[in-house]
Amino acid sequence: MTESAVPGSTAKPAKSGRDRGDLIGTGGLWLAKWSLILISIAAGAWVFGWLIGHLWVILLPVLLAVIVATVLWPPAKLMMRLGFPPALASSVSLVVFFVVIGGVITLIIPSVAEQAPELVDQASGGIGQVQDWLKGPPLNIGDDQIDNAVSAIVSRLQDSGDVIATGVFSGVSAAGSILVTLALVLVLSFFFVKDGPKFLPWLHGFSGGRAGRHLGEVLSRMWVTLGGFIRTQAIVSFIDAFFIGLGLVILGVPLALVLATLTFLGGFIPIVGAFVAGALAVLVALVANGLTTALIVLAIILAVQQLEGNVLQPILQSRSMNLHPAIVLLAVTGGSSLFGIIGAFLAVPAAAVAAVLIRYVSEQIDERSNEPDQDELEDQIPAPEGLTDEQAGLEDEDEDEKAAPGKK
Repeated sequence: MTESAVPGSTAKPAKSGRDRGDLIGTGGLWLAKWSLILISIAAGAWVFGWLIGHLWVILLPVLLAVIVATVLWPPAKLMMRLGFPPALASSVSLVVFFVVIGGVITLIIPSVAEQAPELVDQASGGIGQVQDWLKGPPLNIGDDQIDNAVSAIVSRLQDSGDVIATGVFSGVSAAGSILVTLALVLVLSFFFVKDGPKFLPWLHGFSGGRAGRHLGEVLSRMWVTLGGFIRTQAIVSFIDAFFIGLGLVILGVPLALVLATLTFLGGFIPIVGAFVAGALAVLVALVANGLTTALIVLAIILAVQQLEGNVLQPILQSRSMNLHPAIVLLAVTGGSSLFGIIGAFLAVPAAAVAAVLIRYVSEQIDERSNEPDQDELEDQIPAPEGLTDEQAGLEDEDEDEKAAPGKK
């Protein structure tokens, strides 16, 4: 008789379950597997970044041409529907686009050349007033301290100017020169608009059935997202630039057209661009017109930004390209640190396109995870009429025995 059968025995029954060592080993294998996966992803990301850095000469014109093509595609598509040949529609839209850009630059340059000397004189006078205020009570700062502070500020501004100039031309100079890059963008944009509809069918036929279907769907979503993002930012930036520029003109702030143009361009770098352009407008108003005008300009900019954030963006921006502000800031910071101003400009479109890919992969995973496995399908098969599930299982066993004679 076993001990557990003795009356009054206090022995506890043995616990059933997996061995502790097996559980630790399973956890260790899981941790090792995911560690290798994360290391592989990090290595792949490093290789991808290395390739981008070495192929930036080719990638920069291609990326800029894709962005230009998303802007030109709607008018070119409309002209094609009206009977224009694709080559003619692409040429007309491209010429109009660059004529508009050239016209804006032509309007800005004379304004800057005319008002810059006056602005410099006003800035010198403003700096003198600030120095006189610092020398008087209650601060009573000495001339030596003021001179040292001014020298440090001037040196800092010179260093910042060198960094900004390097950032502006770092990505462009990699292609050889500005003219070479613009020529490549011009030619590539023409072919992207002209032959764009032929690309997806060719890719589908080249890559095959399932891969072609996935690639076509992802690229179509990326194109729609990128085009919607660029057009939305253009509309929002134009409205911001119009109202802020109108306020600057009414207040008599110099370089109003230049500041409005910078506001428009800064709108394509969300959060950071609007902040920099607004701060520059307030600074110019402070130097040229005084503190009261600068405060009014600041109020106008804040009001326009509130209109943008609470009205324009929710109405115009599609849900498919919503990006969290933290993602936008990280993308702009990373892009600007790697490729300067060009990187900051391309960072948010790249993040929006990457978000499309992540969402599509997530959708595919959800579809696969919701599919029942084979055991679940067998459990869901109902028993024949007149038989219970147990009887159906017994009959299945009898049929298996008959199918294998001689086995016991």
